[in-house]
Amino acid sequence: MNAPTVVLALLAALSNAAASVLQRRAAADETGGEEGTRVRQAVRWLVHVLRRPYWLAGAAMLALSTVLQAAALAVGSLALVQPLMASELLFTLAVGSLVFRRRPDGRTWAAFASLAVGLSLFLGAAAPSEGTDTAEPEVWLAVGVALLVLVTAVLMASRLVRGAPRAGLLGLASAVSFAATAALMKESVGRLEQGVTVLLSDWPLYATLAAGGLAFLLLQLALLAGSLTASQPALTLGDALTSVALGWVLYQEYIGLGVRLLPEAIGVALIGAGSIGLAAATSADGSWDSAPGRRGGSGPGAERSASQRS
Repeated sequence: MNAPTVVLALLAALSNAAASVLQRRAAADETGGEEGTRVRQAVRWLVHVLRRPYWLAGAAMLALSTVLQAAALAVGSLALVQPLMASELLFTLAVGSLVFRRRPDGRTWAAFASLAVGLSLFLGAAAPSEGTDTAEPEVWLAVGVALLVLVTAVLMASRLVRGAPRAGLLGLASAVSFAATAALMKESVGRLEQGVTVLLSDWPLYATLAAGGLAFLLLQLALLAGSLTASQPALTLGDALTSVALGWVLYQEYIGLGVRLLPEAIGVALIGAGSIGLAAATSADGSWDSAPGRRGGSGPGAERSASQRS
């Protein structure tokens, strides 16, 4: 396993987690109760939060996370980097405990251990190869059409249900879009050696921005449709497994099969269980991730800021 890739991916996940927690802290510091329309309240909250040091620090950490993820994809495989990004949940727990000064309970630590062991088991058994830096244009065309059809089908299915199933389906659509964004980012950094001019004049960079914008929008819809507990397993597992598939199809990043399928399946199950546990622990009642001395968030930004994903 490529050590620099692992380190860069974990640092990207840590930065992403810090961005989420810091911006959530900025939102929790705001008070509700402003008079006026919802739109006016949202605008007023946004103006206030943009001046918060915590929010600005979170924005800086998000930018750093993007750079670190791109660097990880430049030196390693998509099938390794994206599953490692799931460790963001672990770092969110650790950083959030410091920022909000609340110690996680035993069930939360059990979920922490489940996700950590699951990631180690899956990646250790799968052992993704590095593959190529770029993919053939015709392969990208076929993959792009398939991804578009898949996301459209999931979105249509989400319109037929409500509550947790809707949140889970929207989370899955968001996860597929985030995996596509990472695959396109790898394509972009792979072409960077041809020069900045080529990068700026070619399609992958702009496709990355478009896919990232769609993934962000779908994530917001998932969070509005239901709790993070409902959407997080689909987000975590969907992103990781879709990335493994995209790495195999696009970049010839092969994973271990045969007898390795059993530990890989156990690892996936543990990741799913840990994702559910951590999502429930950090968002179920709104008290864990609120400002010190205050229970729950308030105002339009009171929801947990899980929007910083890659």
